Amino acid sequence: MMSTFTDAFLRTAEHHAAWGAEQLEALEKVLPAGPWTADLDQCVYRSGGRTVRVGLLGTYDESERSWLWAWANPGLRGSAVVAASERIAEFGRSNGVPELRDAGVDLAGFADPRRAAEALAFVGMGVLGAAGYISQEAGPGTRVYFAPDDPQIPHAELDPVTMPRFLLTGAGLFGHSPYAVVTGYFAHHGVPADLAADRISVRLPGGGTAEVTFDALGRIAAVNGTVSGA
Repeated sequence: MMSTFTDAFLRTAEHHAAWGAEQLEALEKVLPAGPWTADLDQCVYRSGGRTVRVGLLGTYDESERSWLWAWANPGLRGSAVVAASERIAEFGRSNGVPELRDAGVDLAGFADPRRAAEALAFVGMGVLGAAGYISQEAGPGTRVYFAPDDPQIPHAELDPVTMPRFLLTGAGLFGHSPYAVVTGYFAHHGVPADLAADRISVRLPGGGTAEVTFDALGRIAAVNGTVSGA
């Protein structure tokens, strides 16, 4: 029984951790929590007066403490709403990530199975490059996870002011490789990085620079930057 994620999963997770945290905050601003409905045949999700196109990532069964990817649900297999989860499975096969490749993941051995389920949805979102993920209670003991696929949901842009906070937040999510968190963040935003063993330096869009330094244990020691014109 698994009690932690594999190294392959954690490497993937770290690559998406900082920008994923940034994107979830952006999603919350335009799609607040509240009463919701979904039409899986039409691939739409409705909440707060907004209707958005979505894909179904998977479901978490609280009693079984298990995750099932949407593509493996017998009642939905092959339908349009599970196409996103099929792409995640293909990534898992190509990159040797069993948690993304296999139909289901037994989370009973984790200290916090619910949090582990959220991590699976988060990394699935990252692999897709989606504009976040949505978690909702679908019935007693069951949670369902969607990924928006709709131009109404903006993709967050790199903001030099909030960047340090998201880098630090991302580094704390999985605690596997802060260096990979930082390189993944800049790669997601298309910012070329100058890499050294103990620092990562970039030129920011619109001008300015940023440098992230790491201590002897590989943790983020500092995030320093200059804004163009400052």
